[in-house]
Amino acid sequence: MRTPEEMFRLIEAIAREDDRIRAASVSGSRANRECPADAYQDYDITFYVREVGPFWDNDAWIAEKFGAPCLMQKPESMELIPPDNDGRYAYLMIFPDGNRVDLCFAPAEQAGSGEPEVVLLDKDGILAGAAAEPEHWHVKRPTAKQFADCCNEFHWCLNNVAKGIARDEVPYVMHMVEDAVRPMLITMLGWYIGTEREFAVSIGKRGKYLKKLLPETLYRRFLETYAGAETQAMWGAAFAMLDLFGDVARTVAERLDFAYNVAEEAAIEDYMRRVKDGEFEENYR
Repeated sequence: MRTPEEMFRLIEAIAREDDRIRAASVSGSRANRECPADAYQDYDITFYVREVGPFWDNDAWIAEKFGAPCLMQKPESMELIPPDNDGRYAYLMIFPDGNRVDLCFAPAEQAGSGEPEVVLLDKDGILAGAAAEPEHWHVKRPTAKQFADCCNEFHWCLNNVAKGIARDEVPYVMHMVEDAVRPMLITMLGWYIGTEREFAVSIGKRGKYLKKLLPETLYRRFLETYAGAETQAMWGAAFAMLDLFGDVARTVAERLDFAYNVAEEAAIEDYMRRVKDGEFEENYR
């Protein structure tokens, strides 16, 4: 596997030797000095160019400069799930040696308009002032309204989880859990960690650093919120999520002097238990 030093030398050489490329930067995890380095980190690279057109869907150029990828996706060339039409063109690539490069060609006038980035090369000074400070990725202290909104979204969406389990609609249940409920749980866990560490820490994308940041007991409880497709397992995970969220939210509320809506929690717990027991179905007949 090519080392990070070799990869960055290659990237910078490509940008330096092509006059059409006016600047190059790296963003994402490799721009965050607090992010633990490993063999699976992507190289999120942006080449700022005079014109994107010559680099559009140009596999030959990619193969000549980087070598042929063994797997590639070109989002702007996709019909099923195309990205926003912002004038950029990206190549998402995995190479035979295991390195992954997400290379984006962007108009030079868009320089500095995206996420924090570390400058690799800047021929015209268009990235002057660009910086990638770790604070960008840190958990942000919530307002009281944000805290209440997180609690409300979590509790409300659990009603859909309960109905889905009762109807034996496993795909819907998993969608609601992972797309609506779990993000709120992870947000609350992030605030819990933030209150312990002066909001000077990142929990990573989708909470990927939770294992090393949470107390072991809480992390074990978090793992119990992942369920298989069996009805009892899904009910167990749903109630585990409710219990864990409530405990953590109470702690966050106490530490930040917020109010926690106990009545809202009690209402969704009662509703879930009644759905689980089939009470509403019996009354409906």
